[in-house]
Amino acid sequence: MTELVITDLSHIEEAARNFAALMGDDTVFAFYGKMGVGKTTFIKALCKVLGVEDEVNSPTFAIINEYRSCTTAELIYHFDFYRIKKLEEVYDLGYEDYFYSGALCFIEWPELIEDLLPLDAKKITITENSDGSRTITF
Repeated sequence: MTELVITDLSHIEEAARNFAALMGDDTVFAFYGKMGVGKTTFIKALCKVLGVEDEVNSPTFAIINEYRSCTTAELIYHFDFYRIKKLEEVYDLGYEDYFYSGALCFIEWPELIEDLLPLDAKKITITENSDGSRTITF
């Protein structure tokens, strides 16, 4: 198990660079953590270090946002399943086309679609520490 600690927001890109260096060939990353812990903020930093120049926003209402790395031309899908009420909604999105595409998939609120996650999805947990820092465990 690996841990990265983000002491404050000024160190988030450094943590994102370290995380990106450890991603290997994995493509599906499920981010767990309480509301407001910084899942979207970390994914924004991660997209930036991966070469995304577009504005990265939470896909809370769209459910999925698509980005492309300007350095590698790699596709990145960012999901937020917070508003999902039934798994049928995820089926209607055609989730398999994304999860099994070979493109990077960053998933917020994966616990709501746990049964649909690929078996090799990497589980990442972000927790807030008593001093306000965040620990990313994977």
